[in-house]
Amino acid sequence: MNKISRHPLSTLGYKFIDPKYLPDGADEYYLRNKQNRTKTVFRNLNASEIEQLVRNQNQADDWNKIFVSDAFNPELVKNCKFFGLVRIGKLEPFFLEYHNLRMPVGLYNSHIISCDIGDNVIIDNVNYLSHYIIGDEVVLVNINEMSTTSHAKFGNGIVKEGESEEVRIWLELCNENGGRKVAPFSGMLPGDAWMWSRHRTDTLFQSKLLEFTQNEFDVKRGYYGKVGNRCIIKNTLIIKDVWFGSDAYIKGANKLKNLTIHSTANASTQIGESCELVNGIVSEGCTIFYGVKAVRFLMAAQSQLKYGARLINSYLGSNATISCCEVLNSLIFPSHEQHHNNSFLCAALIQGQSNMAAGATVGSNHNSRGADGEIIAGRGFWPGLCVSLKHNSRLATFTIVAKGDYPAELDIPLPFSLISNDVTHDELVVMPAYWFQYNMYALSRNAWKYKARDKRIEKFQRLEFDFLAPDSMVEVLQSIPLMEELCGKAYFNKYPTEQEQSIQSIKQKGKELLSSKAPVVRELDVFASGWENSKRKIRVIKIIEAYTQFKQLIHYYPVYCLTEYYSQADLKDEKFLQDITQNLPAPDKWINLGGQLVPKQSMDQLIADVKEGVINSWKELHDRYKVFGNAYEEAKTKHAFAIAFSDNGINPKEFNKDQLQQMLEDSKIFRQSMSENIYTSRKKDYDNPFRNMVYADEKERDAVLGALEDNGFIQTEKKETETFIQQIDQLLMDL
Repeated sequence: MNKISRHPLSTLGYKFIDPKYLPDGADEYYLRNKQNRTKTVFRNLNASEIEQLVRNQNQADDWNKIFVSDAFNPELVKNCKFFGLVRIGKLEPFFLEYHNLRMPVGLYNSHIISCDIGDNVIIDNVNYLSHYIIGDEVVLVNINEMSTTSHAKFGNGIVKEGESEEVRIWLELCNENGGRKVAPFSGMLPGDAWMWSRHRTDTLFQSKLLEFTQNEFDVKRGYYGKVGNRCIIKNTLIIKDVWFGSDAYIKGANKLKNLTIHSTANASTQIGESCELVNGIVSEGCTIFYGVKAVRFLMAAQSQLKYGARLINSYLGSNATISCCEVLNSLIFPSHEQHHNNSFLCAALIQGQSNMAAGATVGSNHNSRGADGEIIAGRGFWPGLCVSLKHNSRLATFTIVAKGDYPAELDIPLPFSLISNDVTHDELVVMPAYWFQYNMYALSRNAWKYKARDKRIEKFQRLEFDFLAPDSMVEVLQSIPLMEELCGKAYFNKYPTEQEQSIQSIKQKGKELLSSKAPVVRELDVFASGWENSKRKIRVIKIIEAYTQFKQLIHYYPVYCLTEYYSQADLKDEKFLQDITQNLPAPDKWINLGGQLVPKQSMDQLIADVKEGVINSWKELHDRYKVFGNAYEEAKTKHAFAIAFSDNGINPKEFNKDQLQQMLEDSKIFRQSMSENIYTSRKKDYDNPFRNMVYADEKERDAVLGALEDNGFIQTEKKETETFIQQIDQLLMDL
């Protein structure tokens, strides 16, 4: 039975804060007065104004509780009911226009309870408006219910005075069983969510992060909802406990409840028709349109949800787009694309620059006894059409998965790989370095595209968009001995010896074969083990090409970093050379901290500083992210040299200018070949007769697609390659 309580009409609009939660000497408006920073001086209504208001069919429980500015015009208030303390700013006789919506300034046909209303606001046909502070030139039209409760948290995972821990909102990320849950908060970065969802056995660290979140906000009861300046909210059914930043545009939403919606003049947030958002935080510059359902969620800056997408118990990173699909219990780093109607992502850590095709089902617990699986995919994850991946799986950076059903768990350590099913032979096929061999255009263009599309206003985290970066290059380095071992095993399986071979001798043989590009390697069946939880074979193909490509990448990578970050450096300066090639860190794993790459040692120090009280708030922790970002160029360059030295067995103290000169010369050749591969991989599309057959001739094709030579990215890449070669020539001259 619904419990409906009765109260005297005279109390409607009053006692917003339970007296037991009021500080000594404070009234129920003390927080409201703190929130409302207007400089307007309010006064009581005079007799003629009250007479005019009554004549305009307005009612108030107490006209003495209505306060107005000196520029108040009672002619612009009609057919409204007022309860509690209401303060109204200036009302002037003109209309506001936005997207062909033209409405006269004023308050019309509305039920208003205990609100502060800014200058030249339009409130028309708002059936119930309660406990809101409304900014200047706000338009509120055709709203059924818009209210704030005294215990509103606006989507933040905090507990107010007198509340039990059970009411705290959590995001159950990465795993459906809730074991990696985090408490969301306004301003939460993807690095925060990742860090909190990991390190689950470190109870002190976990408790510190929860303490940061709880201390981030005032736990007192009585804060009003806010609508920032120039917000437009129209044709919306229910708004409850929502905080709106300035310049937000809300049209036709069904339900908005317990939310913070960040929006600014430079990064407006828009929410459209039939959307239902509950228990979440929307960052600035986001767009949410057409039937979206989101519950227990956080959207980082400049992200999009569209066309019926469902986002539940998930964090969506910045500059990401999800349309027409379902995402559950996932932590998604920046620059994720998932556009199609029938894709499904569940219980996953997707580490950015990812793209999910139609029909992809990433994460299924149907091979488990409970909803407790996880998938971890490195940067650049591309599952193809109708791909089905099972929990638990782990994929290296820039893995592309070809169309197919993958019935068992995967653990793929080789980066830049194409994963496919050979149904005929019942084999899993892995082609490392696929992108460099067959689709250099897409790999390079994506890095360029994601960087160009980073529209964040506040860049607390320095995101890495390049495919050549510490996370991917550590995996490349680790792939070298792994491929050597696989090749050596394949050789001795085909040509067995009487004496059993040691792992070291197997690797040495593989190294000899791959380094020399021995023709016999192409006759070998190279199989891996432990990469799939099944009995079928795992075939590694194109291993010579991958090995050669990875070796070249390792040599090119430090030179690339030099030209990116130290293009004006004087290589004759021995101190500079010593700084970037001496006292190098070990080529250890780096951490992908929400799209920002950080040395593991630095990450460990950050955690220690949180536990020891050196870092005491999210703001201080975000300041550390900035420190990491400022040090990134130097750290990445040194790490690149450490990788190259490790692979070549070079003692940094013995590294000399002759070796550097050789690296510079080799990098010119490699960069030129990369540029040519970018062009030829795109040119294949123009040379394909099956692509061309739908056009009358090449002129029509170019009119539809654009001429290959006019491709903006290819032109940019050619110029950048020319610049790179010029930089190398200058560096060689300096030597």
